[in-house]
Amino acid sequence: MGLKDALTGVFLFGGLALGTSTFSPARPPAIPLAVKAPYLNTWLNAGSDGGNGGYLAGQWPVLWTQQITAWTGMIRVDGDTYQWMGAVSDSQNVDQTEFSYTSTRSNFVMNVGGKVEMNITFLSPVTPTDLKRQSLTFSYLDVGVHSLDGAKHDVQLYADVSGEWASGDLNAILEWDYGTSNGVAYHQFYRQSQTEISEANELPNWGNFYWSTGNTAGLTYQSGSDVDVRGTFKSNGSLPNTKDTNFRAVNDDWPVFGFAKDLGSVSSKSVNTLFTIGITQDDAIQLLGQGDGLTTYHSLWTDYFKSDLDAVTFFYNDYKTAAGLATRLDNKIASDSIAAAGQDYATITTLAVRQVFGALQFTGTAKDPVVFLKEISSNSDIQTVDVIFPAIPLLLYTNPNLLNYLLKPLFLNQENGHYPNTNAIHDLGTFPLAKGYPDGTDEPQPLEECGNMIIMVLAYYQRTKDTAYLKQHYSILTQWAGYLIDESLIPADQISTDDFAGSLANQTNLAIKGIIGLRAMADISKITGHANDSSMYLNISTSYIKQWQTLGINSEANPPHTTLSYGNESSHGLLYNLYSNSLLGFGYDFVPKYVYDMQSNFYPTVALEYCVPLDTRHTYSKTDWQLWSAAIASEETRNDIISRIANWVSVTPTNRAFTDLYDCVTGDYPPGIQFTARPVQGGLFALLALKS
Repeated sequence: MGLKDALTGVFLFGGLALGTSTFSPARPPAIPLAVKAPYLNTWLNAGSDGGNGGYLAGQWPVLWTQQITAWTGMIRVDGDTYQWMGAVSDSQNVDQTEFSYTSTRSNFVMNVGGKVEMNITFLSPVTPTDLKRQSLTFSYLDVGVHSLDGAKHDVQLYADVSGEWASGDLNAILEWDYGTSNGVAYHQFYRQSQTEISEANELPNWGNFYWSTGNTAGLTYQSGSDVDVRGTFKSNGSLPNTKDTNFRAVNDDWPVFGFAKDLGSVSSKSVNTLFTIGITQDDAIQLLGQGDGLTTYHSLWTDYFKSDLDAVTFFYNDYKTAAGLATRLDNKIASDSIAAAGQDYATITTLAVRQVFGALQFTGTAKDPVVFLKEISSNSDIQTVDVIFPAIPLLLYTNPNLLNYLLKPLFLNQENGHYPNTNAIHDLGTFPLAKGYPDGTDEPQPLEECGNMIIMVLAYYQRTKDTAYLKQHYSILTQWAGYLIDESLIPADQISTDDFAGSLANQTNLAIKGIIGLRAMADISKITGHANDSSMYLNISTSYIKQWQTLGINSEANPPHTTLSYGNESSHGLLYNLYSNSLLGFGYDFVPKYVYDMQSNFYPTVALEYCVPLDTRHTYSKTDWQLWSAAIASEETRNDIISRIANWVSVTPTNRAFTDLYDCVTGDYPPGIQFTARPVQGGLFALLALKS
């Protein structure tokens, strides 16, 4: 099967035809199902590297790590049982006819034996300005069923989740319970032995998972082994309302938690059943910040709700409001993206939203929220500065205050004397333990992070006018600016954010980041009343940018372009750090227009099938940096870059959550590197951040 054949066609899996489905606006590499937080991050693999083409039935959903998070759906119609989600053996699959996605939803349409149609929606709400709702680490599954052939049909619906959601250690013993509260029926399951602020294979060793539905007439439930519970529904169309009391390991007879709902006689009017899945944790993160020891940060939802069940039932009963808010955001992002650069742009922006917010852990209190970020898949660092930095376009577009909440832990750690180096720190440790680096042994990206921090601080101020924030952090900002004065014009041999590409001296793109950082410091100084400092930073940055044009541009090339490193005339790379000059509004007054035009004219001459390479060392590229470059290019170049990425999204063989790093020739992962579900995809909003 060719790459594009998977977009529309019959897909075979396990010998069973899964039907013919369309995919709109694209068939993603992986489809987000329940993606709301680092520990609620379940996907359906689609790409041919290991996915089944984007069909919900016939394949198990997985955590981004590829650990199965079994989620099963079955339906009985007039006594015949079909599978609509999961990969239970010896099952007859429904025929998937449509798939579509928005910023917050993944929608499937299924034909069940020509008798009824199912409309299945996975909604992971994103409410950037409503922290009460955003703090809840839950996701919705809404299943609607209606008659296709005009006749009435006897229908029963089934769904379960397995204990695999609750532990990265499949040998860990689980406990579980069943109950009802405020109109909601729920299965609760959790590790018997809990260790807070620790993980096993990227899943938490503490917290409670809740799988819920409405406590209404016709509902039955059961917990037990996967074979028993699913087999009971297949045979009877209902469950016996029993709880398995043999608490055991995740992989010991695979305990699952099932619901069955008798929908009765279904006609042309849709009958909908709502489910929710999520996790509650009272304590979420530990940070070395104020004082000499670690401070424990509570999950933000605990400031709004008195108990787990208050949160669980609020979320379930809030569906109508949550769905309305989601639709509003979906429509805004789609319309803004299309207005900015057409449907191809909307195809990629809308795929990124849940992924970015799914890497964020909201903690603190309503009056003092603190957001922590997990660098998913690359190394699970917490609060990585050069991962926050590429994500800022989406944050600035949706709620600039989120940037303040993300930078707060970094300032708390460094301003309280827990980092000995004069440059800005790279990260704060490994999620969920932000213990920092009191010995200064973080990954060395000194120029990168000093520039990033100063640029982000000014970007936040420009959108909030929070002068007190600049004054509060002025001392450490001047410390980092001092490092840029010493190091930015002629960068030493070091790594940048693209650390996988290797270390290099005299990096042209890295230098301009530091220089723009100094120009930003001039504005910060002026705003905070430090006129002499402002003049100094402005004079130095102006001098540096003039020298940079001589050092970093190959003006003799045809067409001319910046080099990867000073003096290497045969080299080139994406000059994505130029974007900050436009984001901060410095424009052509600081970096001349000809530099923008030169790069814009150059990129199409080196573009390959699926992207413009990051630089001359490799044929791979990154989606975030391509969009940063495209956002400040001519309309023709911008659209060319965007169309290559949008086309790649539809045809790539990569099968995991929207990678930001792929080969421009093959469309596949670079050898040995599989970036997955990373929040840097917020950089795809580069155009919209400029317009906002």
